[in-house]
Amino acid sequence: MPVIEYKCPNCGSSMVFDSESGMLHCPSCGRDDNIEEIPDPLTRNVFTENEVNEYHCTSCGAVIMTEAETTATVCSFCGSSVVLGDRLTGELAPAKIIPFSISKEEAMQAFRKWCRNGLLTPSDFMTADRIKGITGIYVPFWLYGLHNHIEVRGLGTKVRSYTRGDYHYTETMHFEVYRKIRLNYDNVPIDAAEKMNDELMDKLEPFPYGQLKSFKSPYLAGFIAEKYSYDESELLPRAKEKIRQYIDSYIQSSASGYATVSFTDKQIDTTLARADYVLLPVWMVQYDYKKAEHTFAMNGQTGKVVGKPPISKGKVSAWFAGVSGISFLSLKLISWMMGGGFW
Repeated sequence: MPVIEYKCPNCGSSMVFDSESGMLHCPSCGRDDNIEEIPDPLTRNVFTENEVNEYHCTSCGAVIMTEAETTATVCSFCGSSVVLGDRLTGELAPAKIIPFSISKEEAMQAFRKWCRNGLLTPSDFMTADRIKGITGIYVPFWLYGLHNHIEVRGLGTKVRSYTRGDYHYTETMHFEVYRKIRLNYDNVPIDAAEKMNDELMDKLEPFPYGQLKSFKSPYLAGFIAEKYSYDESELLPRAKEKIRQYIDSYIQSSASGYATVSFTDKQIDTTLARADYVLLPVWMVQYDYKKAEHTFAMNGQTGKVVGKPPISKGKVSAWFAGVSGISFLSLKLISWMMGGGFW
């Protein structure tokens, strides 16, 4: 099985992708290599679906057992970064990648800062000293280009009020509303890894798609990477559903000149323009708190953190008590200003 490991030409150590410099970096001697100038050794072999294969580390010879979805990992014996080349070729080859720009140390600092901002989280959770593990993962996504042809019909009203003499009139005019709209959406992201929480991945958006680069395997060195569990046709319905709220909002805004609008017929024809298989950077944080494990995710480019921290019942009670007290004092002050007694 083809295992790709990037050895330093100077000292022979395993090289990794450095998020700060964007270069392939040797932690031992400090050598940096431009990834765009490194020939990509991927072959055209295609990996068999749903198979668990045995690989051998090129540094120590140890057996590397991986799940079928894993495309890059580290040797559990010597820590060398390895890329499983046969899982990144043919139909499994990503078209683009957004490399990590946030290092592991920066991710830890950002997560600790995020924890301290939790106004209703327990005080001992906010110290962020129970991080069980933090892993940089390239998550597989499909980026969809969707073209929409829309026709809507409905009824709208416009209301005019005026006064003549001693009489006040309200005039309501009724209109037939028709709109023919074309809407194109580009880079609609849908995560394609079965093991990833869809809600967490959706909340990590937006990713800076201007940072997309043509895929090259050295970007994976030092990180975990997954291949897609679902192809573009399987996730297309979810992509269509994801843009539905934006289509509805646009339709509503197109009839903003009316007092009221009720649409009686909507015809939305969505066609797939393109679907690109890409890898996007995510830091996954496992946090152990009171014998329960909490999972958080961080956008590896923007630093945005998402997840559900525990809530302190004491802080919630104190918050409601404070709000109730302020409301009570405000009502008493208003009563006093209107001539009533303050107490």
